[in-house]
Amino acid sequence: MFDKEVYTHRRQTLLEKMRNAGQSGVILLLGNAEAPAQYKDNCYKWRQDSTWLYFMGIDEPLFAAILDIDSGRETIYADDFTTGDVIWMGPQPSVAERAALVGVGGSAPYSALEADVKKALSAGRKVHYINPSRWFNTLKMMRLLGIENPEEGVSLPLTKAVISMRLIKEDVEIDALDYACDLGYTMHSVARDMILPGRPERQIVGQMEAIAQSLGWGLSFPTILTQHGEVLHNHAHTDTLRDGTLLVIDAGVESDLHYASDFTRTYPVGGKFTTRQREIYSIVHECNELAFSLTRPGVSYRSIHLATARLMLDRLSALGIVKGDVDQMVADGIAGLFQPHGLGHNMGLDVHDMEDLGEDLVGYDPDQERSPQLGLGSLRMARKLVPGHVITDEPGIYFIPALIEKFKKEGLGKDYVNYDLLRRNYYDFGGIRLEDDVLVTPDGARRLGTLRLAVTPENVEQALSENED
Repeated sequence: MFDKEVYTHRRQTLLEKMRNAGQSGVILLLGNAEAPAQYKDNCYKWRQDSTWLYFMGIDEPLFAAILDIDSGRETIYADDFTTGDVIWMGPQPSVAERAALVGVGGSAPYSALEADVKKALSAGRKVHYINPSRWFNTLKMMRLLGIENPEEGVSLPLTKAVISMRLIKEDVEIDALDYACDLGYTMHSVARDMILPGRPERQIVGQMEAIAQSLGWGLSFPTILTQHGEVLHNHAHTDTLRDGTLLVIDAGVESDLHYASDFTRTYPVGGKFTTRQREIYSIVHECNELAFSLTRPGVSYRSIHLATARLMLDRLSALGIVKGDVDQMVADGIAGLFQPHGLGHNMGLDVHDMEDLGEDLVGYDPDQERSPQLGLGSLRMARKLVPGHVITDEPGIYFIPALIEKFKKEGLGKDYVNYDLLRRNYYDFGGIRLEDDVLVTPDGARRLGTLRLAVTPENVEQALSENED
């Protein structure tokens, strides 16, 4: 938890933004409840709602709050622990004590929340809320407000105000993200040092999770570790490492403050890239470096995505995989055949920060529209960059036989793509992705964390050469 002044200032800023937008009424914030895995007392690992954490900081279940836009009054709703609870959990701070830690002076039992919401509604006051991200809170909102579909009543002014604040990271958040990235570096380094032919994938994944659990809260998302990198989100870890394959590791750590890291590296199992692997890897590495060099305030991340797409197609053209005018290929969306995802996404308290609030609202400026093209259409962050944005830089090249065959069957890219060469030489290739976490600074950008994982082909091979049975 940060100092209480951090949370107090955030809530005051939120109320001011709502007043400046001509809004009145109250803001209803719901923390998460525990979610039973099989039965009530055996729950999934506890994780608090990220927007609640941002404004309220209290990392405990069954908390809620009402912020009065007009009066500025703040009330936290939760129940004090009973003697029975203490038997199982030990002594716990009171609700009032927890509220004081984040600068809130008013508290009430959780059961009083419903009456206070109904009181506001009866007085004709607007109850502002954001989209609930879990079913418990969805059902809770339905009961509190007497509505059938909470999504229809989401407050757009509140949502935009929350996004505008969480998009720009404060100094304390940047420190927290640097720390999370250092944890991620440690986890990835342990994984890299275990890469040897004959080793089960699950052994590496298990050690990665042990690092995440022992140094932080845990994984920031389910680990992707696969020799089938052409499957973008492959969470199966049932294979054994085989000499000559490419191993994609996309994973991150969530710190105890719940800030995330998210790195990807691709390694040649056996320690050396083949000529074909090095050619494609070098293109992805060049795209990663280009994206970072272009990242600065005033530049849209959409334009950076397109710049890396152009470079990618230019280099693939030199290998004979595509041919023709590169700018026209970019315009026609040919890059999506090889990178059917966007260049990056926002990151913070969530590894895909705030996407529960609406991906387009978070990642797109009001004057931007999402493209229908494969690849560009999956770009989660397109905004014009400003200092304080935290984004991922993750280009990739994938050879997905089913997608290639679909393009060919539909006549897509027939004037550009060398389908025969792809079928002969690349259907068994897999995929490559390289990802760093980047902070936009006033004069450019910097990669988060105090160290950087080996990324050049030479440094990757050097790191792998030190691995021993």
